Amino acid sequence: MIRLDGVGKTFADGTVAVDSLDLDVPRGAVVTLVGPSGCGKSTTLKMVNRLIEPTSGRIFLDGTDVTDADPVELRRGIGYVIQQVGLFPHQTIATNVATVPSLLGWSKADARARALELMDLVGLDPEVFADRFPHQLSGGQRQRVGVARALAADPPVLLMDEPFGAVDPVVRARLQDEFLRLQRELGKTVLLVTHDIDEAVKMGDQVAVFAAGGRLAQYDVPAAILGAPADEFVSEFVGGSRGLRRLSVTPIDPSYLEPMDGVTASALAGTVDASATLEDVLALAMREDKELVGVTDGPKFLGVLTPNGVHRMLRASVAQQAETAE
Repeated sequence: MIRLDGVGKTFADGTVAVDSLDLDVPRGAVVTLVGPSGCGKSTTLKMVNRLIEPTSGRIFLDGTDVTDADPVELRRGIGYVIQQVGLFPHQTIATNVATVPSLLGWSKADARARALELMDLVGLDPEVFADRFPHQLSGGQRQRVGVARALAADPPVLLMDEPFGAVDPVVRARLQDEFLRLQRELGKTVLLVTHDIDEAVKMGDQVAVFAAGGRLAQYDVPAAILGAPADEFVSEFVGGSRGLRRLSVTPIDPSYLEPMDGVTASALAGTVDASATLEDVLALAMREDKELVGVTDGPKFLGVLTPNGVHRMLRASVAQQAETAE
């Protein structure tokens, strides 16, 4: 869906922001760009919608070279979400969300109807929020408006630059979860910039780790980034706690579940869906101060996950990743 072929950006003062970048983003995937400040993440994002023009290389959207497109028309077809949201303070929330449909020539009625639909989708009751102004919303609510505005014209591609960085950690986690829920429903192709490795591995189907000078140090699935860093830089950037971070990207393997025999319902911390991660399992167990967690698949009870089962599952995941890396 998005392909960067040898893309580079060197500014007038000689600073190399992005160095001959090759990157393929599959249709419907969330790819996170992560790395230290000044490594070219945001520059890469802005070259895709030509807010910054590349010095070299080519960028393709669905096989079309974006440098051949009218930049204004290109941007209207790409959703764009930034950290500070950038809402128009003098316009209502509904009008803010309807910005791009209005620019595309939609009727006022159709643009407003789409805005109300999107507000509901991101968890903002249109009856409550449609006619409010940005200063009347919390930071988290404004961020939801930013996402709704980016989705308003139903673009196939979303570019997100530190979209959840301006809110507190609790709201941030809720926004991340809400966006992942939306993504499962909408299936957009997403490039998301973050400086936080935890956010990168949680949000990304694939993670691109950038090093200084705009070098792509590693591009792989989150488990591989955590389990098999490509070089010393990636290893140091991911950090010594990468083993714990693997919990957030390790799914439950039903083969490690124990039967319910001899276990009473009161002994369980609760249940999680089979699609949950080991991090979800441990969070529930710690919150309820009980060792055993039930695993379900819809109405079907699959079995019980014990601390030993979690340990064995994590070790198996690490071993499998090491074997893949070899």
